[in-house]
Amino acid sequence: MRRVSGPTDHVVVVGAGLSGLAAALHLLGAGRRVTIVERAGLPGGRAGRLDRAGYRMDTGPTVLTMPELIEEALAAVGESPADRLDLVPLHPAYRARFADGGGLDVHTDAEAMEAEVRRFAGPREAAGYRRLRRWLTDLHRAQRRRFIDANFDSPLQLLHPDLARLAALGGFGRLDAGIGRFLSDERLRRVFTFQALYAGVPPARALAAYAVIAYMDTVAGVWFPRGGMHALPRALAGAAADAGAAFHWGHEVTGLERSADRVTAVRTDRGLRVPCDAVVLTPDLPVAYRLLGRRPRRPLALRHAPSAVVLHAGTDRTWPELGHHTLSFGRAWRGTFEELTRTGRLMSDPSLLITRPTTHDPALAPPGRHLHYVLAPCPNTDIGPSARDWRTLGPRYRDSLLTELERRGLAGLGAAIEAECLVTPADWTAWGHAAGTPFSAAHTFAQTGPFRPRNLVRGVANAVLAGCGTTPGVGVPTVLLSGKLAAARITGPATVRRRTVLAEAAS
Repeated sequence: MRRVSGPTDHVVVVGAGLSGLAAALHLLGAGRRVTIVERAGLPGGRAGRLDRAGYRMDTGPTVLTMPELIEEALAAVGESPADRLDLVPLHPAYRARFADGGGLDVHTDAEAMEAEVRRFAGPREAAGYRRLRRWLTDLHRAQRRRFIDANFDSPLQLLHPDLARLAALGGFGRLDAGIGRFLSDERLRRVFTFQALYAGVPPARALAAYAVIAYMDTVAGVWFPRGGMHALPRALAGAAADAGAAFHWGHEVTGLERSADRVTAVRTDRGLRVPCDAVVLTPDLPVAYRLLGRRPRRPLALRHAPSAVVLHAGTDRTWPELGHHTLSFGRAWRGTFEELTRTGRLMSDPSLLITRPTTHDPALAPPGRHLHYVLAPCPNTDIGPSARDWRTLGPRYRDSLLTELERRGLAGLGAAIEAECLVTPADWTAWGHAAGTPFSAAHTFAQTGPFRPRNLVRGVANAVLAGCGTTPGVGVPTVLLSGKLAAARITGPATVRRRTVLAEAAS
């Protein structure tokens, strides 16, 4: 594995999102002095927090899987999640509701889910679910260490016995067909393939290997940190500060000083200059490349995943049929992905993710109130409405979403809203996300593994990238891994380290 050359005693991490905080913890555990520069006034990046009229709204991801990656990052500085987080396993992980009026709870416990599938779709589908669960587990084992938790310097690194195992499992077939080998009920197949949306590829075209995301959701389990998802970056930032990291809040990095092929200092919009031996850049790829004065050398331009409209709504009531996470599927499916990834139209029959965090933490809202987040996938600005279009389209689309949800049974939702925040591709664009999407580069075959933008930048000896645009990709677990992989480019690979902070970092 290639590493940053030269001295690496002091590392500046640009961005206190999940990838930057994970990188900082792994660097601190390896004895580096770390300074974190963040443009916002609080940690989290996309996993931020908005306080409005007594409602504490998470502004980023709402689904947490693979908590062992949190444990790994905290263990680098001698801590554990129990020191700073109260993680609640969600049972069920999701509640799925379909346009025909049917519904099922998605359990991660094998026996509970088998019984639920039998009730919903009969014994044949229940037996298929058991086989599917084993396949998902085998796919995860074949990919985790070799293809997901790995730094790539060359596609030749794929030539390993695990590649043959993945091929034998059908990992290079298509996701929809792979799930269809086990389940014939089209509604059930949606539960195990909707995750392809976040990879930016329709299930009919996505590699079956991406069923590993369904493994995370439906086998490994879904969790919720009390205090909301923003409790996670707060916990990581607190652990990094206690381990000696220095933080500069409210500073946007505007330039990098260079000497030959090395970054020697980071400069901010408030006149701060931080000398460094190495730098980890976590902004979205266009921002990182602009700071470095480089362009990615690729034969084709990056293709980006669909975007999303998110309505954060504080309400004076709730609806008992909702779970913590509810998947509300429209009748359309293949056509929906065609709209999102090819024609650039808004979903004509939307499938939505509704999250109600007050299910497990009522303190996130005033007494007797509730929070609901509605995530509606939409085309990115490369193929759909522009950021400028969304400034006028957003309020109309918000109203249409509420009308549709009320039609699906959430009667009175619009009238129940006391506080809200609407996020559209215009906002993602303003925050520096390419193509107006928080999901970055799509996980096509040509943008996966060693073909994804690498975390080392050609022509710069001591800069490393982290975040969802680089290795290994999109999602909370993979972003945490990206921080770990970025740190390994500086310190070398390591097993879980215990706290070995430099003396000067503690001073």
